[in-house]
Amino acid sequence: MSSPVRDALSEYLAGRRTADRLVGVIAAAFYREPGHDREVLRPVMDVIERVSPGTVALARSQETPGFSVRLAERSFPGEYEAMLRTAAERTLTELASAAPLSSPSVSPPGLWRRLLAKLRNWFG
Repeated sequence: MSSPVRDALSEYLAGRRTADRLVGVIAAAFYREPGHDREVLRPVMDVIERVSPGTVALARSQETPGFSVRLAERSFPGEYEAMLRTAAERTLTELASAAPLSSPSVSPPGLWRRLLAKLRNWFG
């Protein structure tokens, strides 16, 4: 998972980030990062979508294919911040205990072995 997501969760739990700002970061990561990283964010997104379905809006993006995520005019309801905090704590704990999911993948390991074998054949 990307560092901005971890930082946003940590800052929110420490009280240095508002729920509205956390919702924007989490929603952007959830909708922009495909794959199993989305499942890690699922508990937080479930709270966001259940409590305040109009908080985040998807808009057509002219710069890149797909959608851009933007905050709608509504703010996250304060009476549900306890639910959001609980989901954020679980997600941050899962991120801390899991192996880094967004480490850059260079190539399949077999490719490097085959490439090195070809180089050895040419020079050896």
